[in-house]
Amino acid sequence: MKKSFAVCFVIILLLVGVFSCKKETQTLQTSALTNYFPLTVGKTYLYRLDSTVPASFGSSLIVKSYQAKDSIESTFTDNEGRLSYRIFRFTRDTLGSQPWTFATTFFATPTDKWIEYVDNNLRFLKLHAPIMEGYSWLAHSFIDTKSFNTTVSYLDDWEYEYRNLDSSYHVLNTTYDSTVTVFQHDETTPEGPFDPNLEVQIRTYGIEVFAKGVGLIYKEFLYWNWQRNPPPPKYQDASYGVKLQLISHN
Repeated sequence: MKKSFAVCFVIILLLVGVFSCKKETQTLQTSALTNYFPLTVGKTYLYRLDSTVPASFGSSLIVKSYQAKDSIESTFTDNEGRLSYRIFRFTRDTLGSQPWTFATTFFATPTDKWIEYVDNNLRFLKLHAPIMEGYSWLAHSFIDTKSFNTTVSYLDDWEYEYRNLDSSYHVLNTTYDSTVTVFQHDETTPEGPFDPNLEVQIRTYGIEVFAKGVGLIYKEFLYWNWQRNPPPPKYQDASYGVKLQLISHN
């Protein structure tokens, strides 16, 4: 009798394990990458763009503001035979009184594992499966951050992490009900607020927020490198920042 009970108990445990695994798989499948990063030709996003750049002679940082329009223009097949999307960015003044001016081109390649995004010839892993709270990945794996000639060593070993999954997020005049925050990086070396008396101080920060069924609704990126030598003290030319806030989309 005891032996039969033990056998039944083992079978029950196995069944529970099978159903638990099945349930977990179904949960992962509901969070497809393209739910948060829709890619359809003709899709257009209108953003408020705040660009941070060094002022003349690098003595301070200033912010220049624009409207930016990202338009998914067409598809193509990349060198690995994968379907990819060509995205054009246009900019104009914040009042929208001037005509659009072409600014740059981005490329997006969705796969089952991640979404690759090429910006200024740098290939980022914007999103990575599975979309789960706390999941993290090395998003700059395809970027040369270590060689002697690299100009983007500050991007080395950035580990993106999903936070606040399915939370609401407010941008400008709109609240988006279901979003995920991609926390990218937050570091100041040496630590502490900006100190112009330091010989060198470097700041890196990155965060993006994606809304389900919409796409990117908020982005903030900042990198600056302050150096006192050689004189005069200044922010290095490569210092820059970008803030995007979604105004509307079609």
